This record gives sequence, C-alpha cells and structure tokens, in this order.
Amino acid sequence: MLKYYNFDIVFQEIPDEVTLAVNITGCPCHCPGCHSPHLWEDIGEPLDEAALRSMLATYSGEVTCICLMGGDADTQAVERLCTFIRKDLGLHSAWWSGRADLPEGLDLARFDYVKTGPYIESLGGLKNPKTNQRLYRVAEGALEDITYRFWK
Repeated sequence: MLKYYNFDIVFQEIPDEVTLAVNITGCPCHCPGCHSPHLWEDIGEPLDEAALRSMLATYSGEVTCICLMGGDADTQAVERLCTFIRKDLGLHSAWWSGRADLPEGLDLARFDYVKTGPYIESLGGLKNPKTNQRLYRVAEGALEDITYRFWK
C-alpha cells in the first residue's frame, strides 16, 4: 500500500502542466544527498483513489496532471493509480521514480510522463545538463526524452 506525506500544486515538475505533486513515503532508494530523507520512512496517510479525489476537491478544475513523486516500493499500485488518474479523473499522469531503470513489465500506456534516475548530488537534478535523471513523455508506447526542457 502506498502512503503519502503531503501534496501541493507545482508548475516546474512537468512542463506545460499544472501539476498536483503527491509526495509518497517509504522510498527504498535512499539517494545520498536526498532533499527529502523523511520520505524514506513508512509514514503518512494511505494513498488511494478516494485520497486523490479529496486532494483534487481543493483545486476544482485547476489541475491538468497528477504526479506521483516516488512509489518505487509498490510499482503495481503506482500503475493502478495512474490508470485511475487518466481514465476516471481525465487528467495526465506522471511518475517520478528514483530508479535508474523502469521496472520490467511496466505498462507505459498508463502514463503520460515518467521520470527516472536516482539523485546524484554531483550531477544535480533535471535543471543541470549533466544530470543522470531523465523526464520522458510517453507517446504511443514510446519514451520521448524531454529533459532538455529544463535546461536554460
């Protein structure tokens, strides 16, 4: 079961989207230099369809995308929620994974965006052209690297 710590409206995580970013706890990645090590802990409230609907009620029609920030400990739950986001809520779905590679068998059709890569402090985040992290737009079952959109 996924749990979340908090959520917020963000404008920089996914280009061209008004995104509800949901910070998921229980992260197994434990990246050195992580800006949110409290998310490694098994804390927070259950994250399910009802919780997502409740979060959205606050932002009545303003959100175009929901981004699950983490969830690497239960990728099947991430896939299920992203399907719900796309089909039932009619919004774009995004997943930020801290893993270098996507799990084998992941159904890309459930996602509009996927970010991969552990945080490596010396390489920086997506805004650094030297980063190991990548943000992909999912188009017709293929991954289109759009990381360059963060570089100025």
